Amino acid sequence: MVIAIDGPAGAGKSTVARALAERLGATYLDSGAMYRSVALLTVRAGADPDDPAAVVPLAEGLDIGMAGRTITIGAEDVSAAIRTPEVTAAASRVSVHRGVREAMVQRQRELLSDGAWVAEGRDIGTVVYPEAPLKVFLTASPEERARRRAAESGEEAEAVLAAQRERDARDIEREHGALAPAADSVEVDTTGLGIDEVVEAIAEIASARGLS
Repeated sequence: MVIAIDGPAGAGKSTVARALAERLGATYLDSGAMYRSVALLTVRAGADPDDPAAVVPLAEGLDIGMAGRTITIGAEDVSAAIRTPEVTAAASRVSVHRGVREAMVQRQRELLSDGAWVAEGRDIGTVVYPEAPLKVFLTASPEERARRRAAESGEEAEAVLAAQRERDARDIEREHGALAPAADSVEVDTTGLGIDEVVEAIAEIASARGLS
């Protein structure tokens, strides 16, 4: 069983997916952490995030682990390191490369092929696992999304909003795995809603489809 949750940055995907997985007794797949991990390795290597020849080998050799809220690369806990503004900016740049996406998608498909999962990202329902019995596209107003990101990072909301617009453009226009709702997805606007309200709404849909 797979519930796919897609949507732009700041829509609440990670928080909602994690809470929904806990409620349903499923495993949470944080696809964004996978791309952030590649970005972290890219930054640490001093490589150009826009150079696929430098980035793709890092993605192909990524040794990532997920356990609850902890993300590891090898034996190192990188849960905080992958959330820095520098890595966040690099993540959307490395994710446009076809080789990076192929490496990440392959790993995600391997994980989702067995068990009960709540997976979130930007192309889970369209590319990674289009056979998911429930696809949700989370969205929110640009201002709300920027406010949430600023609260997490401590940056100024205006600066976050400007960076978010650039990131959205890259995510929507990229050649591989572009951000877009699946044709059969259910759109949920999280603007002004609490996490519990969003989780409850999705849980009700899952229940109606016999997924909980």
